[in-house]
Amino acid sequence: MNVPTPTPLPSRNRTASSSTDMTMSNKTLAGNVLRSRLVQRNKPKKVAAESARTQTAPVATSSTSSATISAASTPKRVPADKPADRPSRKPSPAKRGPSRGKPGGKGGKNKKMRPRPQGNLLPRAIQMSQVANVTGPTPPTKTLKVIPLGGMEEIGRNCMIIEYDRDIIIVDMGLQFPEEDMPGIDYIIPNISYLRGKEKFIRGIVITHGHLDHTGGLPHLYNKLGAPRIFTLPFTAAMLKKKQDDYPDLQLNIHELDADDEVKLGAFTLSFFRVNHNIPDSVGVAIDTPEGMVINTGDWKFDHTPVNEPTTEFGKIAALGNRGVKLLCSDSTSVMKSGYALSEKVIGENLDIAMSRATGRVIVGSFSSLIPRIQQVLDISAKYDRKVLIEGYSMKTNVEIAMKMGYLKADKRQFANAKEINRLPREKITVMCTGAQGEENAALMRIVNNEHRFLDLKTQDTVIFSSSVIPGNEASVQRLQDSLARSGVNIVHYKEMDIHTGGHATKEDTKMMLQLVRPEYYLPIHGTQYFRLLNARIAQEIGLVDEKKSLRPDNGQIVEFKDGIGKVTDRRIPADHVMVDGLGIGDVSNVVLRDRAMLAGEGMVVVIARIDGKTGALLEKPDVISRGFIYMKENQKFVEQIRGVAEKILETKDPDMSANDVYLRDKLRDELGEYLLQKTHRRPMVLPIIIGV
Repeated sequence: MNVPTPTPLPSRNRTASSSTDMTMSNKTLAGNVLRSRLVQRNKPKKVAAESARTQTAPVATSSTSSATISAASTPKRVPADKPADRPSRKPSPAKRGPSRGKPGGKGGKNKKMRPRPQGNLLPRAIQMSQVANVTGPTPPTKTLKVIPLGGMEEIGRNCMIIEYDRDIIIVDMGLQFPEEDMPGIDYIIPNISYLRGKEKFIRGIVITHGHLDHTGGLPHLYNKLGAPRIFTLPFTAAMLKKKQDDYPDLQLNIHELDADDEVKLGAFTLSFFRVNHNIPDSVGVAIDTPEGMVINTGDWKFDHTPVNEPTTEFGKIAALGNRGVKLLCSDSTSVMKSGYALSEKVIGENLDIAMSRATGRVIVGSFSSLIPRIQQVLDISAKYDRKVLIEGYSMKTNVEIAMKMGYLKADKRQFANAKEINRLPREKITVMCTGAQGEENAALMRIVNNEHRFLDLKTQDTVIFSSSVIPGNEASVQRLQDSLARSGVNIVHYKEMDIHTGGHATKEDTKMMLQLVRPEYYLPIHGTQYFRLLNARIAQEIGLVDEKKSLRPDNGQIVEFKDGIGKVTDRRIPADHVMVDGLGIGDVSNVVLRDRAMLAGEGMVVVIARIDGKTGALLEKPDVISRGFIYMKENQKFVEQIRGVAEKILETKDPDMSANDVYLRDKLRDELGEYLLQKTHRRPMVLPIIIGV
């Protein structure tokens, strides 16, 4: 006979009498409980036997090996270690019932059961009915949280948290380059304060590719996260290992993957699919969760004729779509461009035309990690009997890694060095360098400004801009092109002919991705609010995802999936800018930026005054120093007026009053600032220095 598993008292009462009304009196409830227990006492031996079988049933446990590779016909599987903080889920023995021990022991099935006095049942049932819900406690439903820490309101700082119960994974951890109103800032990284205290629940970090807007935050944040395992493909892993040379305290725990691997991380199972970008080993990640599959594409485009890399794995993407995808998170950077992204092969054909017309040196400016473009420049240069000089530290590093790993194929004799560069005819040299974004210290800018150690420009030379302009760099690129125009060299720009293609999906690429995946929910990522709005509209235009299921959270806004339903909640976590300035991380606040902006816009006036340390009396006329406000040598009269005003402000009418330098500094800052504003219609930063003697 099947015996139901004993349950807590209120739930068992409902099972024994399912027709009982929820609002029954305490007396009726107690009577039902009593009848239920008496029925169970009539069969003590069978219940005890069932309890014994439950206790001795074998318990299945999962493997804890670090890596298991299956047969070649199936994907490799990399199971994660079992979390130490997670208790094993062995079936527990029944807590109530006639038998309260092992068979044959005290209270076992061979011992005659002693009936419990019925007088104790009624008060206990009444008491429990007063403190417990009649229907029994409902266990809390676990939710899937998708939380972007960056990449929702800007280009860069891409970082996303995926959390379910006590399992957390992080997809990418990038940096963002500073905006124009952030003077002195090197870059911006994600705010990880939400993860403080949760470090032991972080099962891993997945890096989709090696660009800084996806990896640049790791050197500063990795150790603070408890040094979890990093999962990525070989080229990205090699770039991260090289980055450790610049950070002696950084020891990354990197697990290299193949695109066919599967990884089990707590509640998540991860699989990967190759995409084309402008750096090798770019992948998207599919995350199986208890609430359904979540796909993060990383940065991607479709290229049917790539250079030195496989095409996008369309079959894998379609197979994932057939399984059913709850949420697709897809790149928004180039969705405003119509049509399909140009193939790298087309770019090579146009570069060939441009270089065939060159009569002097050819200088090609591009991104340091654009390995397929470097490959094409090497191939075309070999065709026209040119040697290639690689300039720029980051590009040299990436070329070295790519050559060693086979992502770049060239004869080492084709590379020129600094010693032979000036001995060769100019028409036999191609310079491949960084700096096409107008960076001040990059190789191309130093060549244009005649600050390079051994490279210069002549009028017969050709400069090719084989890269697009990153948003925010328009002004610096324009200044660079103006300087080149003054020098008289031939300039070939990507807007004049197709000598550059971006690494991001255009409008038609995005439509194809949506048709392959067919997600239930769509979350555009990697772009400004406007770019992401355009991306969401694409999904609505083709009728795949309606407006209610197009999710557009801000940075730090929590997206939840519960019982299959997704929504953008009103809850937020800290996701403000964490600014890196030299060795300082997060110590530059908005107040500091405001002060820097004030100094840059209005300048500074320093007032130095010596006072009596006891009385606060001014001992001599204050000194005034101006920086960025007025040129002192040409405004001596005005400087003397400022000194006179400062002297009057600091004079005290009570010689017996004790010195209060804080009060004097505030008074001088406010009143002198007002005076300067009235005289010049500018308000510089007033910095009082009070010296007590």
